[in-house]
This record gives sequence, C-alpha cells and structure tokens, in this order.
Amino acid sequence: MRDVAAKTNNMKQTAVKSVGARRRIRLWTCFMVLFVGWAGYTYIAQSGEIGNKSLQLSERQASKEANEQTLNQLKYELNRLKDPEYIGQIAMKKYGLYKPGEIPVRISESDS
Repeated sequence: MRDVAAKTNNMKQTAVKSVGARRRIRLWTCFMVLFVGWAGYTYIAQSGEIGNKSLQLSERQASKEANEQTLNQLKYELNRLKDPEYIGQIAMKKYGLYKPGEIPVRISESDS
C-alpha cells in the first residue's frame, strides 16, 4: 500500500512540475513574441524616419552646393571689380563712358 501511495504522490508531483514548466514556457514564449513584435515595429518606424532624413539631407546638400557655387561666382566678380581696367570696360559697355581723348567707334549692323 505504501508503494501505491508513493507512486501516486510521485505522479502528482511530476504532473505539477510538468504543468508549471509548461506555464513558464508559455509565459516566456508570450514575452518573446511581444518583444520581437515591439522590436520589429520600432525597426520599421525608424527605417522610415531614416529615409525621410536622408532625403532632407540630400536636398540640403544640393542647396548648399548651389549656394557655394553662387558665392564663388560673386567672390570672383568682386575680385574683378577691384581691377580698374574691368571697371572701365563696364563703364564703356553699360553707360557709354569713354576716356578723355578717346574716340568711340560704333559699328552698325546691316541686313547683309
């Protein structure tokens, strides 16, 4: 009789351990599914943000390059305006001003 009672006791303990182990495994699996889901959502959301930021960066870099090119052209023009000969050329072309004693030669365009 004692053997039967011991076997029954062992079977109950084994069943209880088995149920507890299954419960822990199920709980761990649920936790892992939630964690992986959260990680996937975060990855997808951040990938979209990175794409948007990359697009903005490329636009701003293009704008920066255009502004730098304009700046270089303006610096070049500023350096040319420091030259008296260039200023004289501008005065002749735009305003029709000539040096004293200089005779302007005008060429008229003909139909031929």
